[in-house]
Amino acid sequence: AKENTTKNMASKAKSAIRQIRSLGSGPFSTPEPFLFCVYHKDAYPEGDEKMQAPRMGNGQDFNPNAKWRMYHGSRIPGFPQHPHRGFETITATIEGIIDHTDSLKNGGRYGQGDLQWMTAGKGIVHGEMFPLVNMDKPNPTRFFQIWINLPKKNKMVQPDYIMHWAEDVKKVTSKDQKTKITVWAGELEGQKALEPPKNSWAAYPENDVAVWHIEVLPGGTYTVPKAKGGNTVNRSFYFIEGKNLEMNKEKVEPKSLIDVNAGVDLQLSVPPSASRSSELLMLQGKPIGEPVVQHGPFVMNTQQEIMQAFIDYQRTRFGGWPWPEDDYVFPREKGRFSKKGKKVEYPPKAQAEKKEEKVTA
Repeated sequence: AKENTTKNMASKAKSAIRQIRSLGSGPFSTPEPFLFCVYHKDAYPEGDEKMQAPRMGNGQDFNPNAKWRMYHGSRIPGFPQHPHRGFETITATIEGIIDHTDSLKNGGRYGQGDLQWMTAGKGIVHGEMFPLVNMDKPNPTRFFQIWINLPKKNKMVQPDYIMHWAEDVKKVTSKDQKTKITVWAGELEGQKALEPPKNSWAAYPENDVAVWHIEVLPGGTYTVPKAKGGNTVNRSFYFIEGKNLEMNKEKVEPKSLIDVNAGVDLQLSVPPSASRSSELLMLQGKPIGEPVVQHGPFVMNTQQEIMQAFIDYQRTRFGGWPWPEDDYVFPREKGRFSKKGKKVEYPPKAQAEKKEEKVTA
């Protein structure tokens, strides 16, 4: 009986991992309700007096083998104004700076652990630029851009966005201090993430949406608890940094995507002999279960709705572009801030001393 129990435990542990495949280059494959995920890692050098890079971009600079990329930027890296409809973007930063501007005259500068969650809803135009604010030292940038779908009933809601400052973002540290987890969405060990926008799929607890950044130091072992929704929930891990990782004692190669059974606990471990920590992103959520029709920046349920999105954008430009340039960035001396409507907010420490400052589009 004891032998059978041991076999069953081993079988159950192995069943946690459904598939392991290479991440490849470019955007990652994502499970429902997610649509898109990319890990930006750019070793930007010092900027000039205009926060520009040393070279000009070609408009389509996505070279995965380069130390840094310009993306769609000309002299400042990033993504000048472009439209979205029908889903949400989650921009989860680790290091570096991002300047946000949009067609609602909202704007902000964030990074260094901040998270911006934007509901495109019925339509918004926004820019995401990476100004090289440091002239005397490099400007390394690391962040995830994640797209999460909206259910049909919420695809045409009013656009919205929320800024979660790094100082407020929930974090979990293991008892042995060797695993650190940033809880951008969801809940872990009693730490509940800050609220997403009200119309988000993640705003409904029964959808069990979770987005976590996990770092396991050499010698660390951590058991990721099963999802509340069990195996009705999709769960994927992205092994983005480090060279040594085991899942349920099975060795995982670097730059791997691991689809798992969310209804089973999963043990992560990094051997003591590892030269550095290993980092993973975890995406989890209940599928929406509706048709997905995507064309570039628009995600709807039918082809007809996609055609209508193009018509609406051509006609209204989703409110137009109120900023002086398509790739507008804020002055170098501007710290982290968020402007939404007439309200301007700052990270906790700066909020009191800067509350009178005004930002105008």
